[in-house]
Amino acid sequence: MMSTHIVIMAGGVGSRLYPLSTPEHPKQFLDLLDCGKSLIQLTYERLLQVDAQARFWVVTAEKYIPFIHEQLPAIPDDQILAEPVARNTAPCISYVCRKIALRDPDARIMVTPSDAYVPDWEAFARTCRCALTFCSTRESIVCLGIEPSFPSCEYGYIQEKPGNLFQQDGEVIRKVEAFKEKPASEVAERYLAQGGYWWNAGIFIWNVAVVERQLRRYAPQIEAVMDEMASSFYTPQEQECVRQLFPTCDKISIDYAVMEKSPDIYMAPGRWEWSDLGSFEAIEKVKSQGK
Repeated sequence: MMSTHIVIMAGGVGSRLYPLSTPEHPKQFLDLLDCGKSLIQLTYERLLQVDAQARFWVVTAEKYIPFIHEQLPAIPDDQILAEPVARNTAPCISYVCRKIALRDPDARIMVTPSDAYVPDWEAFARTCRCALTFCSTRESIVCLGIEPSFPSCEYGYIQEKPGNLFQQDGEVIRKVEAFKEKPASEVAERYLAQGGYWWNAGIFIWNVAVVERQLRRYAPQIEAVMDEMASSFYTPQEQECVRQLFPTCDKISIDYAVMEKSPDIYMAPGRWEWSDLGSFEAIEKVKSQGK
C-alpha cells in the first residue's frame, strides 16, 4: 500500500490581518480563535484524521523554524524545510516533493495551507481520503473544491465538468473544466446561480511521480533548479545549497504553473464549512458561532 505524506505550507505572513499578523509573528502561529491552539496546530490535528500514520512535513521561512519546533514538536527536524526567500507555492511544492521522492518514490502526497478553518474534521477527512485513493493509481492531480456559501470575490473558483468519475464513502471525484480568477461581484453571483463552481481551497493531492512529471512539463525552470539542488538533499550541505539556488526559481504559484495548464486536473467537492480566516470579519464570524 502506498504511504501518505502530508505537507503543510506555512511560510505566509498573513498581511491581510496586519497588525495582528506580522512578518515576525504571522497568523498561522497565532491563537486567533481563542481556543488555546494556533491555526497550524489545529491544521495538524485535523490532518491526523486523514491518516494518522502519514509522514508530516512543513515548509516555512527560515525565521519561522522556532515556531514549528515549539508548536509542532512531533515533526522531525529533517521534515521541516526552510525557504531562504518566498518564491510562491510552485517552488515550495517542487522542493518538498523532490525530497519525498528520493526516499519514497511511490508516495501519495497531500499539500495544504496551514491556516484554514474547518470545523467538521471527519467530513474533511473523508473527502481527502477519497482523493488520495483516486490518485494512487492514476496520472491525475486532485484539488479540493469548497461549496460556496456566498458570492465571494476573495477566492478563486473551480468550474467542474458534470458527472462523477469515482466514488468512495459518499465522496466523489469530478473532472475540472477550468480555473477562474477571483471574480467581480456580479460574476461571483452568476457562478452561484449557475452552479458547478467551487471555491479553490489551495489543497492538492497527487502521487509523487505525477507531480514531478507535471512540473517538468509546465515549470521546467523550477525543475532545473531542483535538479541542481537534489544532490545535496539529506546531506549537511543541503541548507547552504538551498540558500544559493532556491532564490533563482521562478516566483509562481502552483495554480498558474500547473493547474491552469494541465489536462489532468480533477476535483473532490467538499460540502463542509471552510474559511481561510483571511479577514477580521471572518475571524469574528467563527468566534461568534462559539466554535
